[in-house]
Amino acid sequence: MDPMEAIRVTFFQECEELLAQLEEGLLAMEQGEHDAETINSVFRAVHSIKGGGGAFGLDPLVRFAHVFENLLDQIRGGVTEAGHEVIAALLRASDMLADHVSAARDGGTADEARSDAIAAALVALTEGEAHGGDEAAPAEFEGLSFTPMTVALDDEPAGAAQAAWIIRFKPHASLYNKANDAVLVLRELGSLGRIEVEVDAEAVPLLDAMDPEGAYLDWTVRLTGEADEAAVREVFSFVDEDCDLDIAAADAAPDAAIDLLSSLLAIGTAGAEAPPLLAPAIEDIIAAAPAGAPGKAETAPAKAAESAALPAPQTIRVDLERVDRLINLVGELVINQAMLAQRVMESSGAGQASDVNLALADLEHLTRGIQDSVMAIRAQPVKSVFQRMPRLVREVGEAVGKRVRLVTEGENTEVDKTVVERLSEPITHMIRNAIDHGLESPADREAAGKPAEGSVRLTAGHRSGRIVIEVSDDGKGVDRARVKAKAIEKGLIAADAVLTDEEIDNLIFLPGFSTAAAISDISGRGVGMDVVKKSVQALGGRISISSQPGQGSRFTMSLPLTLAVLDGMVVSVGDQTLVAPLTAIVESLKPRPEEVRPLGPDNFVLQIRDVYVPLIDIGQAMGFSRTRVDPTEGVALLVESEGAGRVALMVDNIQGQRQVVIKSLEANYRPTEGVAAATILGDGRVALILDIDGVVTANRRVANRRDPPAREPLARTGT
Repeated sequence: MDPMEAIRVTFFQECEELLAQLEEGLLAMEQGEHDAETINSVFRAVHSIKGGGGAFGLDPLVRFAHVFENLLDQIRGGVTEAGHEVIAALLRASDMLADHVSAARDGGTADEARSDAIAAALVALTEGEAHGGDEAAPAEFEGLSFTPMTVALDDEPAGAAQAAWIIRFKPHASLYNKANDAVLVLRELGSLGRIEVEVDAEAVPLLDAMDPEGAYLDWTVRLTGEADEAAVREVFSFVDEDCDLDIAAADAAPDAAIDLLSSLLAIGTAGAEAPPLLAPAIEDIIAAAPAGAPGKAETAPAKAAESAALPAPQTIRVDLERVDRLINLVGELVINQAMLAQRVMESSGAGQASDVNLALADLEHLTRGIQDSVMAIRAQPVKSVFQRMPRLVREVGEAVGKRVRLVTEGENTEVDKTVVERLSEPITHMIRNAIDHGLESPADREAAGKPAEGSVRLTAGHRSGRIVIEVSDDGKGVDRARVKAKAIEKGLIAADAVLTDEEIDNLIFLPGFSTAAAISDISGRGVGMDVVKKSVQALGGRISISSQPGQGSRFTMSLPLTLAVLDGMVVSVGDQTLVAPLTAIVESLKPRPEEVRPLGPDNFVLQIRDVYVPLIDIGQAMGFSRTRVDPTEGVALLVESEGAGRVALMVDNIQGQRQVVIKSLEANYRPTEGVAAATILGDGRVALILDIDGVVTANRRVANRRDPPAREPLARTGT
């Protein structure tokens, strides 16, 4: 790869992180967090994107970011107040900046009309608060002539025994060509502590010899504060290749500066007053000078040195393809380790505790540790997906004329990167559906005694070894009468169908179903929730809905934490070896005759502690066997299904618990009902991994083909 192209790729990767940081900071400001750290974080994100964009000649991005940056600079300088109107404009600008980055990355162009409109709004806010920026200089400076040395100070009181740095900064012309600004760099240094700036203008030529695109000024800055060298260098991170930079530690204040300021104070005590803006600053600098310096009053002893800060965690960027290749190799290692262990056990005897068997046990622990460590590399918080949703909520809310507030929880819940990447589409569809169909208009909400602003909640968390993501709203809930009528109208169900509330709610997942009165940019074309269901099922997950009329709806997605490995129970059914996900198994038991009750001519239920659960023969449900096995001769696995609650799966026997490597059956064969994936066992055989909900659905289909009318009277007995 071309080195410049590699740098470009890295730049856009960093842009994604900076845009997430920008969005997070603006949302915090929207919630009332206007502290300097938050505002500086937002400013640095825009400034860094602008600097990198200038390096690659991304002029539209740079122009927009520059306007964005100007308003943020006024906010952090206290010139502009970050009120509701300003924050709303900044959020729109953040969305537009993300569009510019995407367009630059993909080689396209952003919406210029929208970009110009947002930029104009930012300029209006900037100029409106700055009052044009053309006021006369303060009276205190009238008649004064400035020397080449300028002292810039913050408002913090002087402190003792702080770190000091001497920074020599000479920009090249290329720094300005890339839309960077030396003044902004100096201001950024000022945010790290107290600075004293000396400008050297000796290289400035006469006007007729001056290159308007040249760079002639250089600065020497003394920084005093708690910042370390890494923090100082970070200020120059996007300009370090376009300037001469030297950073060195300093132990004492410049003697010349202290001599000069001492002389000024001496003049003041003789009767001449120093300018009122400079006198307090001069006193602060002299007070901060080290012991023994001219004019320094020796008052307090130096503070004890503080303990060194903990080093920041170090990270590296690794191409995802390399990680995937490593994971595949570790998966093969696990399979080969299982094969080796089984062959040694078969040859030496299962009960023999030989040195080889003990070594194989250690190898198994090490292999599992390697696999867990490698999988942790791919673990990624869902925050990257959640952070895209506030923009979606704003845009959809504006499109349908509804006020919406998004609440997120569990952003740091970690899951495999493959799962994270494929979460965006289903979550997007569910949030759009919640805003468009779930939430009422502001007028309707107020009429119903609700706040005019609707609420959509997006949460994530770990539950029973799976990740559970919920999208809920406080809207009107599912209009079941309308849903059923629409399904009948579209021919999706029979007109005389008798459905439960749960079955009616699940009609919205059918392809082609929509209750929208008219087609719009948001909905009405009959695609959306069926896409959600297919996407979730493709991830080996399940989705369910619960709704309360007038109170809102909740969609729940249950997904595997990873698509690479699985802890499972290996079982035998006839001549087949299957794997049941361990996270779905509640317990296993050997049914006694008195615990098995018939339900109709072909079905049974199992009594477990005074609770009856359906008993499913996996062999019949999956088509492995045409004859039902006597339940008292097999083993029952009590499992938790998403749609049918607890059910008992009948198997012939249990071989043991094992961690298996998941291989896609759909990619290598075709989709199969009741089967989530496949794996390779230690003896080289292929075993199918069960989809618990798929098995339940397959069993219902088999039961319905037998004699449905005969089952209905028994089902109504409540047994």
